[in-house]
Amino acid sequence: MLLKEILKGINITWIQGKNIEVEDIVIDSRKVQYGSLFICLNGLRADGHRFIKDAASAGAAAIIVRDDQIGYPENVTVVKTDDTRKALAITAANFYYRPSEAFNLIGVTGTKGKTTTTYMLEAVLQQFNHKTGVIGTLGAKIGGQKLDIHYDTSTTPDPVELQRIFSAMKDKKVNDVVMEVSSQALALEKLEGLQFNTAIFTNLTQDHLDFHKTMDNYMLAKSKLFKQARHGVVNVDSEEGWYILKHGTCDDFVTFSIDRKSDLKAEHIKYLENGVEFTVDIYSRPEEFFVPIKGRFTVYNALGVIGAALTMKIPAESIKKSLSAMKGVPGRIQDIPNDIGVHVIVDYAHSPDSIVNIINAVREFTKGRVIILFGCGGNRDAVKRPIMGKISGELADYCIITSDNPRGEDPLKIIEAVESGVKETTCPYIVEADRRAAIFKGINMLAPEDALIVAGKGHENYQIIGGDTIHFDDVEVAKEALEALR
Repeated sequence: MLLKEILKGINITWIQGKNIEVEDIVIDSRKVQYGSLFICLNGLRADGHRFIKDAASAGAAAIIVRDDQIGYPENVTVVKTDDTRKALAITAANFYYRPSEAFNLIGVTGTKGKTTTTYMLEAVLQQFNHKTGVIGTLGAKIGGQKLDIHYDTSTTPDPVELQRIFSAMKDKKVNDVVMEVSSQALALEKLEGLQFNTAIFTNLTQDHLDFHKTMDNYMLAKSKLFKQARHGVVNVDSEEGWYILKHGTCDDFVTFSIDRKSDLKAEHIKYLENGVEFTVDIYSRPEEFFVPIKGRFTVYNALGVIGAALTMKIPAESIKKSLSAMKGVPGRIQDIPNDIGVHVIVDYAHSPDSIVNIINAVREFTKGRVIILFGCGGNRDAVKRPIMGKISGELADYCIITSDNPRGEDPLKIIEAVESGVKETTCPYIVEADRRAAIFKGINMLAPEDALIVAGKGHENYQIIGGDTIHFDDVEVAKEALEALR
């Protein structure tokens, strides 16, 4: 594609060179090939402007800069813009011929519940005979089949990978694409220029402060999605939901709740061992729902899905049928089957509020003790570590403190911070830094009708220790430990 076509919608200054053919778009000079467009980002760890000569030497056809340089390599086209992050999102969309305009795009944002909400909504849309794509923490898929398009970011792909995925979904003629939208992606303008039909806000609790620094910044990032959507579906039991209602620019909003008055308020809730039941008034008629996933947060996730489905004119009966047939999402309150009369639950809970929610959810169906096993990730928000320790000590009957993904930090230092919070309570606990050994110890101490929550990693099948990434799957290890008891 010609560079001028790729640059449509961007304010640029032409510094040198000509309108040249571009073969791909990259932000990493090590990935430049002949004909690449190299975009210089002022990154979180490195400044792309430092690698202009490397990109030119590798065959870059053109370079987009934000900061002025003294001299540029010859035989390469150079243009300047005020914001290369926005330019990346727009050029990527142009390069792939703006594929998201071919389908109905739905974004889900919030601290918790994004993955489950996307899976629930996928089930609703497929039940209504819509071909559906999903993008998020568990990868990208079309009609339930995983796409072979890798992306390094944990939730929302970077713009080039995202547009490549959109293009594949357009080629497969999907009707709807449901995607998880992270606060980092919004703050870094990865979704610039996208028009969402519907945006869902699940909740906002403390997390990602290593990136956002303050909860206000975190909220501002989340709220940006509601300036890019026609319809907003908002949890108003979360205080931040009211901020979105005030500052969002959607054409209309649907509110949902359990506690406060809203358009979709769950009533007559029953927390069952095999799921939840509740009633919601839809068009002034009470509708009864059953979702075979446990916990109060399941009600919230379902309400957001109901609201989004209604904006797409999907009948209540179709929504009810699909939600009642839902299967669990990997790593989200995932039961590990066993025949010894205990509950073993693997869950992605890795923030203070999610720890509260998972313990309370498991408490609802557990007659015996609730034991929680967890750690905290390294090189992430350190403030929450003692908070999570204290919450676990206050709500659980026993705590097992272990490693999560320590990354570049000393695992024992992370554990010490968590332990300081547990020590503020009277809850008994042990420390076992080896996560595999910790899971075996947790399962070995279970008595009939007890529950063990293995929290923090959920669907992840790896552990990052220092500079190494090793295979590690909580579900696999829990199954091994249960089998060893037989």
